[in-house]
Amino acid sequence: MSSIPKDAIKKFSPYQKFVVAVLAFLQFTVVLDFMILSPLGAILMPTLNITTSQFGLVVSGYAFSAGASGLLAAGFADRFDRKKLLMFFYIGFILGTLFCGLAPSYEFLLAARIVTGLFGGVVGSVSFAIITDLFPYDMRGRVMGIIQTSFAASQVMGLPFGLYLSNHWGWHAPFILIVIIGIMAGVMIGLRLQPIRDHLKMQHDNNPFVHLFKTVSQRNYLQGFATTALLSTGGFMLMPFASAFNVNNLGVRLDQLPLIYMVTGVISIITGPLVGRLSDRIGKMLIFMMGSTLAIITIAVYTRLSMVSIWTVIAVNTVMWIGVSARMISSSALMSALPKPQDRGAYMSVSSSIQQISGGLAAILAGLIVVAEPSGRLDHFDSLGNVIIASTMITMFLMFMIGKLLKRITHQQQV
Repeated sequence: MSSIPKDAIKKFSPYQKFVVAVLAFLQFTVVLDFMILSPLGAILMPTLNITTSQFGLVVSGYAFSAGASGLLAAGFADRFDRKKLLMFFYIGFILGTLFCGLAPSYEFLLAARIVTGLFGGVVGSVSFAIITDLFPYDMRGRVMGIIQTSFAASQVMGLPFGLYLSNHWGWHAPFILIVIIGIMAGVMIGLRLQPIRDHLKMQHDNNPFVHLFKTVSQRNYLQGFATTALLSTGGFMLMPFASAFNVNNLGVRLDQLPLIYMVTGVISIITGPLVGRLSDRIGKMLIFMMGSTLAIITIAVYTRLSMVSIWTVIAVNTVMWIGVSARMISSSALMSALPKPQDRGAYMSVSSSIQQISGGLAAILAGLIVVAEPSGRLDHFDSLGNVIIASTMITMFLMFMIGKLLKRITHQQQV
């Protein structure tokens, strides 16, 4: 898993460019659906008269249902054309988001988030299986860099517009926006994405549950699953309460929130593809370690801020997101080398499921650590930062062990 010389970097074919673009567009809608809850937290909690722990449950409800559906779908993930599988779950995701946009109460919204998670949680794993099928390892850093810009794009275009809609037409409006965009993405996938069936020729397990058991019992895969369990912890713990922290602790006005997300997103759109190219050239592990170190430093600073200027908040958030996105891009590309072709769908589904479940637990834990005062101010945010930093450091060690495992696998294949 060494770095790739500059002159050896392969170019995308026209169809590969389309696949990357359409999957990035699809991920944009799925990511926006999840991320929109963070800035809406400052509006939702007082509007629905719910506590921080109840809001954490709304976030984790999606995560837990996504985790459950990932496990249920894992045994079947390698037994169907990946395009058909993607379309099925994406249509369900759009319907679930529509229910969120029509939710009249907290209970209905919670149920709608669970439905959305049942389908949306599998969309990402199918997309990553498609990427692993269609792109060689030495191109995946760039692919992941582009795909992960969906997070940044949702901040630049989706979150500010979503906040604008929620401020003028209520918190339901952003979900309706996602439904409209999602329908456009679904049409593009249905019309132009070619069937992906090569993995079907490698299947030897007639029983999907046998296939699932063999996947989750492989020692190499178990090491990957353990690492995945902690990778998303920081995001799930920090994002749900970031907007409320910015408004009530740092003095940011509600109408200033879109500016924070927009500036951070623009920088991330620029740096994401660059990080992807660097991970292919100088090493995915090195980029992961650098990104994790940067994230640790900025999380320590951010969670201890008090009343500061809007530009200080923007600067810290921007640098922090660069570190987080570097971790996401490099780890996604690195971990894609673990599963065998015939196990990719199952591995990605189980991995996504573990990620969602651990993220859901992290959101609940964050809701228990952070306490909202009657004034709206959030207490113990610095303690939350300490927990995130600790999980990040553990993940760095686990990822280092994954790197050693991949080198050993590569050496065995070459002998």
